[in-house]
Amino acid sequence: MLTLAIIKPDAVTAGHTGKIIAHLEAEGFRIRAAEMVNLTQERAEQFYDVHRERPFFRPLVTFMTSGPALALALERENAVSHLRDVIGATDPAQAKPGTIRRLYAQSKERNAIHASDSPDNAAREVSFFFPLYGPT
Repeated sequence: MLTLAIIKPDAVTAGHTGKIIAHLEAEGFRIRAAEMVNLTQERAEQFYDVHRERPFFRPLVTFMTSGPALALALERENAVSHLRDVIGATDPAQAKPGTIRRLYAQSKERNAIHASDSPDNAAREVSFFFPLYGPT
């Protein structure tokens, strides 16, 4: 099963990309595709459209367009649920020790990594960045 992770601009800028990739690989994820992206406002709005009506939508789009990010299509058994466990809670102060967000996130808003939250969203999100893996 594939899922999507995005190493966000805060983690890329802070130089944590390699450590996060190593963490993911140590958890059994295989990288099937990777691309360094500089999201435009339009692309970020498309990607986060499900959150358009939420108060954090505009700040999230602004943050995700603030610098380079690394999109990753990751594969392993139970990829979606396992990745959610590995990254930890959105707020790094509430994330379990050893999770990516506890280790590398700056705040709830600058939380180092995005992960798909369901198999349906994983399929949509992976194909957003990697059309080769689009729905069949």
